Amino acid sequence: MQIPYELALGWRYTRAGRATRRNGFISFISGVSMLGIALGVAALIIVLSVMNGFQKEVRDRMLSVVSHIEIFAPQGAALPDPARTLAEAKQNPNVVGAAPFVAAQALLARGEDMKGALVRGIDPALEGAVTDLAATNGQVLQQLVPGEFRVVLGSELARMLGVRVGDVVTLIAPAGQVTPAGVVPRLKQMTVAGLFNSGHYEYDSALVLLHHEDAQRIFRLEGPTGVRLKLKDLHQAREVAQQLAQTLSGNLLIRDWTQQNRTWFAAVQVEKRMMFIILTLIVAVAAFNLVSTLVMTVTDKRADIAILRTLGASPKSIMGIFVVQGAMVGVIGTAVGLLLGLGIAFNIDVIVPAIERALHADFLPKDIYLISKMPSEPQSSDIVPIGVISLVLAFVATLYPSWRASRVNPAEALRYE
Repeated sequence: MQIPYELALGWRYTRAGRATRRNGFISFISGVSMLGIALGVAALIIVLSVMNGFQKEVRDRMLSVVSHIEIFAPQGAALPDPARTLAEAKQNPNVVGAAPFVAAQALLARGEDMKGALVRGIDPALEGAVTDLAATNGQVLQQLVPGEFRVVLGSELARMLGVRVGDVVTLIAPAGQVTPAGVVPRLKQMTVAGLFNSGHYEYDSALVLLHHEDAQRIFRLEGPTGVRLKLKDLHQAREVAQQLAQTLSGNLLIRDWTQQNRTWFAAVQVEKRMMFIILTLIVAVAAFNLVSTLVMTVTDKRADIAILRTLGASPKSIMGIFVVQGAMVGVIGTAVGLLLGLGIAFNIDVIVPAIERALHADFLPKDIYLISKMPSEPQSSDIVPIGVISLVLAFVATLYPSWRASRVNPAEALRYE
């Protein structure tokens, strides 16, 4: 099959002229443009992959404590019929686990130290069906025996209160108890049965776990305040919540895991979008360097263009030659950038530690950051738009110089040759 001469000449102009003094500078500018596109594409892929990795790490640590969906009664009251709610929730094919819970807020005191706490009454036997906390702290949760009034504290909360396993803390319920002397706080001494560490500071510094039957006695509830669910696919939480809202009986509230941390996820998406826009400008600058490259090439090739025109080449064909030349630079730069970016993104867990050892530095100190290792998760939803945008920008940058080439007058170009 014969290759169109526009394509052959465009490719020849792309790779030619490196050894000659006259065209060496043009080839240098072309190579710089190609390198700029490659570095811009690689930077976009690496940065977005790292942001995806951080988001996944934080999300997984959060979901080790938070269930995918929570069903609860309004105003913190007990569910009217917990057994029916559990049975109706399990009928949804996307639900793989369900467990009752009691949610409340209280104060936790140890001597003169006092901290606000999120109290969660759980069933230790069913907790593993809805969160991953039982997988790493199963033996600790088994210490929660009904009637023993034991608690399991987050490691950061225990550190702030200065307590260890076996110490006694005082749980102060918000609702007071009416006595002849007036309203007095309802207090209950609890034994610390263990500590847990989810890796998420927000929960490690505020969450208190106890048996749901003990929580019902302390807060004077007739039953659990809600039901927690685990799904086959956590990304379908919003759709499943809408389905449950139509199938569950009674006046119940439903909240999925994205709603519990809506502000954080919204902030991450805004940051990711802004980084995408900022780094795309790097690709745009490199792509539009092709304009100067092609303008100089057109000026240098005026005689060649005139000869082609006298041999019968149409303005459209002349324009196609230089479009091919600029597009080749964009395609090669984008391909190199994709390979470089994906190579680093998939091996960042090896590259970053090697750089840290070489520089004797620690980029993510464990005592400062939530995550001590650089995560990375390349996603096709990010990589495909990056490649398409890079190619489009390179193609757009070729249009004006190519049009100028097609407007060259053969007689004027050959006058002084």
